This record gives sequence, structure tokens and C-alpha cells, in this order.
Amino acid sequence: MKKLAFACACIGVSFLSSPLQAQTWSGAASYYSGKGRTASGGHVGAMTAAHRSLPFGAKVRVTNLNNGRSAVVTINDRGPFVRGRIIDVSSGAADVLGMRHSGVARVRVSKL
Repeated sequence: MKKLAFACACIGVSFLSSPLQAQTWSGAASYYSGKGRTASGGHVGAMTAAHRSLPFGAKVRVTNLNNGRSAVVTINDRGPFVRGRIIDVSSGAADVLGMRHSGVARVRVSKL
């Protein structure tokens, strides 16, 4: 029992002493709109997005690298399923990012 407690204490220390790593990706983003349910069971909202692997409810900052505009969105869907794209943002977020006219923009995505 003492060995188990010591092992747990050591694991806890290693988690506390390791620095938090910022998660940032760069790539192409597109936008989507529509009605119906998302993969999380919710609806497409004004400031939501789809990402392949981030957990539902995660907040990320998406920055349009062409014009410097950014928006904080909540992940509530899976996607994008188009090669080379890293995130799909809702049409409301696309308006804030200034990418609605072009449809696709080069972005940086940072997990908050």
C-alpha cells in the first residue's frame, strides 16, 4: 500500500511540475451554416465551430491571418472533412473573421 501511495504522489508531482503546452494549429478554415443537429446534439450557433479532435465545449481563438481579425468559438461539431482544412466555423464567426465572401481563409487556431 505504501508503494502505491508513493507512486501516486510521484505521478501527481510530475503533472504539477510539467509546463502547460499551448495548442496552436495553422491551416485553412471554411465556414458552414444550416439547421439541424450537430455531432454534439446541439445546433449550429452564432459562434460555434467543427474540429476533428478537440472535445465538445472547448473554446478556441480563430485568427484570420489575412486580415488579423479573430473570434472565440465553441467546438460543438466534428469536421471539417475536406482535405487540408483544420476547422469549420459557423457563418456568424465567418462574418466576424471577414471570410464569408471568400469562403476559405488561412487561419491560426489556438486552444484557450
